Amino acid sequence: MNDRYGPDILARDPHRSKRVLSTEQPVERDMVVEDAQSGFVGAVVRIERGRVDLEDRNGRVRSFPLGPGFLLEGKPVILTAPRGPAAVPARTASGSVAVPKVRARTALASRIYVEGRHDAELVEQVWGHDLRVEGVVVEHLGGVDDLAAIVTDFAPGPGRRLGVLVDHLVAGSKESRIADAVRRGPGGTHTLVVGHPYIDIWQAVKPARLGVAAWPDVPRGVDWKHGVCEALGWPHASQADIAGAWRRIRGRVRDWTDLEPALIGRVEELIDFVTQPAR
Repeated sequence: MNDRYGPDILARDPHRSKRVLSTEQPVERDMVVEDAQSGFVGAVVRIERGRVDLEDRNGRVRSFPLGPGFLLEGKPVILTAPRGPAAVPARTASGSVAVPKVRARTALASRIYVEGRHDAELVEQVWGHDLRVEGVVVEHLGGVDDLAAIVTDFAPGPGRRLGVLVDHLVAGSKESRIADAVRRGPGGTHTLVVGHPYIDIWQAVKPARLGVAAWPDVPRGVDWKHGVCEALGWPHASQADIAGAWRRIRGRVRDWTDLEPALIGRVEELIDFVTQPAR
């Protein structure tokens, strides 16, 4: 008699899972993967501290923890740390290649001035390693109303350049008029004044890092920082509250990808300017 079930009815288990199991895959720079949960597809641009940064074809960068949940060429993978210590060079918070065990270089005569303490703290947080390698000191001005006199006192010249980062440097603003006066004044050849368009350095942090779509609109006549804190539901009655808000904002900044390009480009421009060889 023909046995339609075959010689061993347990040989084929109809209840066995047909799921494709994930395989471990050491991550590599420029590898293109997809985050299965969000559908975000990008090339690996950074691997650090158990996280991987992916950049999509539109230049957007998102960070994900290493581990399961990725697709590589359509197949599920578990991304693991790269093989070997030199698989991916370590990067600084500014995105440049880290120089291991570097000692701070003797400070150059050139300087970078920024408008306020918060500006200086953010620049140090993201570009501090680079600045120490180059020997560049960053100082805060406390405002730019007297910038022309400050530049004159600094006496810029060959081998003693001055770079200045200004808030809200837009056409027709007070800041733009001050910057033009500096460019025309003594030492203007050896001084570079650049700026970002934001009312305050706070706005240079991408609002998504705070869990909001955009920075709040603050009515004219209301102190901008107090208005922002009030709109976000943060304490704002005292200067200590404002300082606490800034710590909260700065604490959300992991590296350069959390900042707006309008700030990143200007800081890089200033570092390049003040580190050029004397002529």
